[in-house]
Amino acid sequence: MRLAVASDHGGYEVKQTLIEYLKKQKIEVIDLGTNGPDSVDYPDFASEVAEQVSRGFVDGGVLACGTGIGMCIVANKFKNVRAAVVFDEYTARMSKEHNNANVLCLGGRIRQTEEAKKLVTIWLTTPYAGGRHARRLTKISEIEKKNLK
Repeated sequence: MRLAVASDHGGYEVKQTLIEYLKKQKIEVIDLGTNGPDSVDYPDFASEVAEQVSRGFVDGGVLACGTGIGMCIVANKFKNVRAAVVFDEYTARMSKEHNNANVLCLGGRIRQTEEAKKLVTIWLTTPYAGGRHARRLTKISEIEKKNLK
């Protein structure tokens, strides 16, 4: 598995912890920044990860900012990206099981690093259920085609 990972300053600590954790899990990680705690603009980093996912260069992405919300908004502007902000174990599981989210967004200012590792693990190990959910994802793709020209 190959994941692109990025953060802004608000998610930097979580990102660094997750990179180490993912590498220990034998997951290839592409670190797309930021490279320190200094203030930066989250759209720049979310765009890098979302483009990698959109083009199929990676299997998925993980983004972290203060809340995860800004990163999620940006990532979902890209074709073929289904980004989800997760806040707990349930939302991490449902983001994959029902929505087949391929980008996980976390809040570095609202998640402790150990909790972030747990949420990433749940997201990575939860299988997509398909079935009735596939019909809904097809509808999302149709909306995407119509609106992202």
